[in-house]
Amino acid sequence: MTNPTETEQKVRQFLKIPLHEEELKMLAKAYDIAVYGHEGFFRESGEPFIVHPVEVCKILAAMNVDVVTLAAALLHDVVEDSEGRVTLSHIKKALGPEVERIVDGVTKVSRINAPVGNSDTQAKVETIQKMLFAMAEDMRVIFVKLADRLHNMRTIDFVRDEAKKRYKAMETLEIYAPIAHKLGIYSIKWELEDLSFRILHRSEYNEIKRLVSEKKKEREIRTKEYMKQLQSALQESGIEAQIEGRFKHYYGIWRKLNEKGKSFGEVYDLMGIRAIVRDIASCYHTLGVVHSIWAPLPGRIKDYIAAPKSNGYRSLHTTVITGYGEPLEVQIRDTQMHEEAEYGLIAHWIYKNKISVKSMQKWINQLLEWRRELLKGSSYLEDLKKELQMDEVFVFTPKGEIKHLPLGSTPIDFAYSIHTEIGHHFSGAKVNGRMVPSSYRLKSGDVVEILVNRSSSGPSLDWLKYVKSSRTKAKIRRFFRDQLQEELVSRGKDILRKVSRQFSVSLDDMMQFDSVRKYLQSQGIGEEEFYSRVGEGTLTYGDVLKLIGEKTLEVVRRSVPKAKPRTGIEISGMKNIEMHLAKCCGPVPGDPIVGVVSRKGMTIHRINCQNVRTVDPDRIFEARWLDETMGRFQTNLRLQVLSKEELGKMIQVLEARGIAVNKLSVIYTKWNYFLVSMNLEVSSRKQLDDTKKLLENFKSVLSVERGNPN
Repeated sequence: MTNPTETEQKVRQFLKIPLHEEELKMLAKAYDIAVYGHEGFFRESGEPFIVHPVEVCKILAAMNVDVVTLAAALLHDVVEDSEGRVTLSHIKKALGPEVERIVDGVTKVSRINAPVGNSDTQAKVETIQKMLFAMAEDMRVIFVKLADRLHNMRTIDFVRDEAKKRYKAMETLEIYAPIAHKLGIYSIKWELEDLSFRILHRSEYNEIKRLVSEKKKEREIRTKEYMKQLQSALQESGIEAQIEGRFKHYYGIWRKLNEKGKSFGEVYDLMGIRAIVRDIASCYHTLGVVHSIWAPLPGRIKDYIAAPKSNGYRSLHTTVITGYGEPLEVQIRDTQMHEEAEYGLIAHWIYKNKISVKSMQKWINQLLEWRRELLKGSSYLEDLKKELQMDEVFVFTPKGEIKHLPLGSTPIDFAYSIHTEIGHHFSGAKVNGRMVPSSYRLKSGDVVEILVNRSSSGPSLDWLKYVKSSRTKAKIRRFFRDQLQEELVSRGKDILRKVSRQFSVSLDDMMQFDSVRKYLQSQGIGEEEFYSRVGEGTLTYGDVLKLIGEKTLEVVRRSVPKAKPRTGIEISGMKNIEMHLAKCCGPVPGDPIVGVVSRKGMTIHRINCQNVRTVDPDRIFEARWLDETMGRFQTNLRLQVLSKEELGKMIQVLEARGIAVNKLSVIYTKWNYFLVSMNLEVSSRKQLDDTKKLLENFKSVLSVERGNPN
């Protein structure tokens, strides 16, 4: 063995893990490249930038990842931040294609400003597609990205831009912490949540921290006493065990207080203990010992060894009543389970420094399925974000096969999880041998038998009210989309012909525009799918104009004179701030409004908008329309109609009065009427109210109410 170089000694010193000679040389080479690439660059803390990749590498080294991942961690920012001094080809030549692939994936994900909060645009879906695709190419991409985000959140107080700081915290809480949860990497998930919570809700964070600290010493003394009791009892039974105390993290406490409407004094599981034993048999033996010391609470024993969670988590959980009369949660697992519980998918991925492709396939397939559904428009981004954050239930088929479903799932979700065709022909379900309604919420341990009617015409749109899983919703939407494909294509062509006439070209010629061809290529779709998206409103009239391009759009603007909107809005206490109208509620002049501070500036919402209810009051400002406000504003009306025959006439009447109908969707309901969603452009609340009265005069119209323009 040769004497280590100065760089190799430095790497060995900061990683503090055993390394073979070849591994050390590889990491030393990666470190030298990182130092060269980041030379002269500094973080907002004032430290040399190289400190960051070193800390990211140390986080991953503590998780026992492979040397390729560690090398990529050292280089994860160098392509983006070295101003061309280090490229992917340099990395490939020096360290090989695997390191290059991971660095490339992390670079792509880092360039994505993930959509968070109330933002909702087509670009929002596309950014998540890119993120999922980069992760699916090599799962180690997300391992490095999670470690990168963890160190950035640990040092976020050095960031001076408050808007940037809040955006990063929200992105962490909505995207990265849930992904860590799905991967089972709880050691990272909990810290990301608490760090984000501190930035986004500082007063609540400080209050919970204060409440926890009040009796911290008392809880620590109690916990040590419980640990000593259990250790002694296990020794008497001949069971070797490592006993740990555990305390609930701040964000978890805050969520429980908010979701269950509890006071702090009612949260009893602030502390718990964990027994780590030798093998599975010892886990069950330990459970018996625990119940011999303390009485178990009925219904609070969870066996995640026999039925692991979908992210691979295994453990026994039991809640007992101690001698002090207080509940105490006890977790029991063996050494391997404990490592998997802390590091989740990373522990599965790395096994004796070999990549376990088989254990990754399920997650990769899920990522690709989400991506396909987003591309097809049958799955919505909010569904994906919710699913990432969901807790689960596990239920059984009559043959004993376990199915993991999001908490709140129904028998319809279960049917679709077995097979799409089983779901489409669902006609009922038995749970634990008894018939249940379609809206029944499944519980862990339920045995579910699905009843199938092969002669049924397919699912009902009403099922979307009951189902929980985003994949179930996507399959139901896709069914109806396929059924209506011909009608959607025809409607899409009609809309596009209107656009093409403004350019004095045929539809066929417009479809050959470079911008249109590039869009089709980027989405991986053909012309029929493009027509369908326009027909169903996934792509609006305005979206098509934007797609064609600014240069061509100027021709349209010149050929169709339009009054330029002047959004005259006065914000209490705020001057010279950029304002945007919220897409979620579509305010129009005359609506009572408020301003909400966002990273874009000030977003104007209707005062009764649901999204305003969840906003920190400190971000809300009084607002009012000024008399000078003019222009056309997007809004929406929802109609219940007995037939579709009058829809054409309705549009003609509206357009004759200067009211543009940009988007129209029609859904047939089981109550024998149609639900029509109509996106309009109006100049004021008065014009909107007049439009409602106009539509109510049609014989087939049962009701007209205002909806959301999205």
